Amino acid sequence: MNLRTAALLTALVSPAALAAMPVGEKPKSVTLAKNEGGRVTGEAWSSAEIKGKVFVLFYVDPDFSDLNNAASEALKAEKFPADKYQSLAVINMAATWLPNFAIDGKLKEKQKSYPDTIYVRDIHKALVKEWKLADDNNDVVVFDQEGTVLFVHEGKLDAAAIKTMIDTIKSKL
Repeated sequence: MNLRTAALLTALVSPAALAAMPVGEKPKSVTLAKNEGGRVTGEAWSSAEIKGKVFVLFYVDPDFSDLNNAASEALKAEKFPADKYQSLAVINMAATWLPNFAIDGKLKEKQKSYPDTIYVRDIHKALVKEWKLADDNNDVVVFDQEGTVLFVHEGKLDAAAIKTMIDTIKSKL
């Protein structure tokens, strides 16, 4: 492929489409611990934990934390069984101007309010770099029991995308 063809293809394909996490694949294992992040409770977190249940991961820029509240509420309303389903919120700490201590305080409150959700801090955008998740956004990824990506959505989920996400989860429970 020559340079001119490559430039044309790049112009025609959106950067988000080029960077999206691939459906049908297992992403590279990532561990967040110490100054890289980890659970809000202080323990390390590894993406290798995404197995044994259907997982929904919200990768959140704190500046867009409310963007997918409708999706969160729809999931909550489904009352999926805890032995087969797990929600995970990973906070992109480097995507905001807010100080980490302020975000940490909010996350600890959320962990108390939603004890069934695992809250994780990503201090240096590891999931943006390693998994190609959208930066400065609110992304949703559904994984099957083996850790394979089933569904990816960057940004706000509309009603149709929420239905697709929930149907995808139901099909794997």
